[in-house]
Amino acid sequence: MDDARELSRRTALALGGTGALGGALILAGCAPSDSDGAGGSGTGTDAGGDGTPTAAAGEDVAALADIPVGGSISATIGGEPVLLSQPTAGEVVAFSAICTHQRCTVAPEGAALICPCHGSTFDFATGKVEQGPALEPLPSVPVSVDGDRVIAG
Repeated sequence: MDDARELSRRTALALGGTGALGGALILAGCAPSDSDGAGGSGTGTDAGGDGTPTAAAGEDVAALADIPVGGSISATIGGEPVLLSQPTAGEVVAFSAICTHQRCTVAPEGAALICPCHGSTFDFATGKVEQGPALEPLPSVPVSVDGDRVIAG
């Protein structure tokens, strides 16, 4: 009977070790990647490697009327995906649509910005994390309103 218990302990330890290793590998898959710029789009607009457009000042991005007050839309600036939000009438803010967790493309859903990969949610007006696993807010992208148009920069 002691041999059976010993085998069970060994089996349990072996399985426990395998489970710990498997758990570590799974967690490593969700760890933020090193940002050396290699993940950029190759368009020359992503100077910091974080998906933030940097070389599109003056680009016509969208019509103000296309952005719902209290909501957001997807757009591009300099070939990079962005999210345009209109927290109050006539006020437009923009954020990189690249999730700060694992670089998936965040999508607008009403008043929320949601990453489809791991479920992070961001505030549509500030870009701040509302629910992880992302820990960092979406980077802000400078835009302005010129008449009825939203302009980059």
